[in-house]
Amino acid sequence: MPRTPMAMLSPSDQVRLRALRRMKAVALGALLFMAIAFVIAFMFQERQPWLAYVRAAAEGGMVGALADWFAVTALFRRPLGLPIPHTAIIPNRKDEIGRTLGEFVETNFLAAEVVRTKLSSTAIAQRAGEWLREAPHAERVGAEGATIATAILNALSDDDVRDLISDLAREHLVTPEWGPPAGAWLEKIVEADAHHGAVDLAADSIARWLEVNAESFSGLVSRRLPSWVPRLAHRFVDDTVYNEAVKFVHAVQADPHHPARLAVDGYLARLADSLQNDPATRAKLENAKASLFDSPRVGALAAEAWNTAKNGLLTALADPESGLRRRAVQALQEVGERLTTDAALQTRVDTWISDAAVFLVDRYRHDIASIITDTVERWDPAETTEKIELMVGRDLQYIRLNGTFVGALAGLAIFAIAHALIPGV
Repeated sequence: MPRTPMAMLSPSDQVRLRALRRMKAVALGALLFMAIAFVIAFMFQERQPWLAYVRAAAEGGMVGALADWFAVTALFRRPLGLPIPHTAIIPNRKDEIGRTLGEFVETNFLAAEVVRTKLSSTAIAQRAGEWLREAPHAERVGAEGATIATAILNALSDDDVRDLISDLAREHLVTPEWGPPAGAWLEKIVEADAHHGAVDLAADSIARWLEVNAESFSGLVSRRLPSWVPRLAHRFVDDTVYNEAVKFVHAVQADPHHPARLAVDGYLARLADSLQNDPATRAKLENAKASLFDSPRVGALAAEAWNTAKNGLLTALADPESGLRRRAVQALQEVGERLTTDAALQTRVDTWISDAAVFLVDRYRHDIASIITDTVERWDPAETTEKIELMVGRDLQYIRLNGTFVGALAGLAIFAIAHALIPGV
């Protein structure tokens, strides 16, 4: 019987222990009953010949009960403490049992075909969708996701994140040369006349600015005129400059082939060519890029941006009514709805899950099964015996009980047959 104190057992193990003790008492009671019946029948069979049949039945019952008691006890310990060979099987062969159990699970349960057959018969995507489209379930998943995301953000070191951002920026932005790809990109834009929209936007913006900022031209040129020039001439010069600027911009807006537009086209074409083929232009761009990214102000802005983004995310994740959490719940419900109604999506998701499970089983099934082997090897032999006896000991007591009754019937049958065949026995 398990030697672990009752208080240290789990509630379920305590129930099993009480059931095991009851069945052991029943099996022992059956043996005692057979022993008492044997003694009484043996003492009075001379006076009552029919008691010989009772004696034979009781004798067979005792033999069956003792034999099965020995067999059951030998699994867990040495009967009566005697060093009988092939007893205390479980504690003595614990490691071998663990390895055998691990091999059995690996061979029969972690086989690729077994896993695929089971998963193919289960509508995983549909069931998940039906569960996820319910608002309480989506909110629960969203809350768990927010908790995980918050833990990850809090665990991240701000210095490490800044260093990572800096390393990624340097690897993907600073180290690669910008000139040739930028020139090729600009060349394609010019060839496709895609920049004309930007020129139109610039001309329109300048025209609107001129319309509302005419006073900005007051003194723009006239202040540079000699002091002896009359004031009226000053105003005339400023108005003339403003009007010419307005007419120039309007002409650029109206004429797709205006010289200014052609000059922009030519400049962009030359710039695209220089970026690709002129070492000096490419060097200037690289120097400007390096100066920009190496600027302390840029580093400070990156750190400030990360801190702002992190604090904003933490605040949104902590508030169940925040826009981020609400949108996450809505997105989860939409995913659940699609998984429930879209048969094609269900098929794809089920296939992905099956393929992933089969891949993991094929690749790691030995490692998974080794958990059983390693766990059993770490168990103390006495603890292992107690655990297994608690799990199956109650059912094994039925073997003792059945052995008692079967032995009694066998003893009675043997005695009756012998008495019938050999009179006077």
